[in-house]
Amino acid sequence: MGLILDSSVVIAAERRGDTVAKLFRQIASVVGDQRIALSAVGLTELVHAIWRAQTPVLRQRRERFIEDLLADMEVVPYTKATAMLAERINGEQSSQGVIIPFVDLLIGASALEHGYSVATVNLRHFRLIPGLTVVSL
Repeated sequence: MGLILDSSVVIAAERRGDTVAKLFRQIASVVGDQRIALSAVGLTELVHAIWRAQTPVLRQRRERFIEDLLADMEVVPYTKATAMLAERINGEQSSQGVIIPFVDLLIGASALEHGYSVATVNLRHFRLIPGLTVVSL
């Protein structure tokens, strides 16, 4: 089993001033020893946050944090199978009146495709994805 980190977990750690090692220890204290990854979609969100930084100092801090994170972490690709799964889930849930924010749907579908859970600060959206195990951090 593995765990995909939602960008909310990474952003919260960076804002607190945590190191990547501290983030990994926190995750391990909650879920034990598991493979940890980012989805390509989540990585896109994190890079977006780098370029939205209000100051060069903040941009550099975010960039260093993401570089440190990527040095020890797999990035799960967004594939054709992920796209097909995401839109099946979206269609099924939408027909029942359940709307899942698009980025969270893509991250959740990536996790399901690879047999991973999702760790997030944002439980509400990910819990709308059937079959997805969601871990609160």
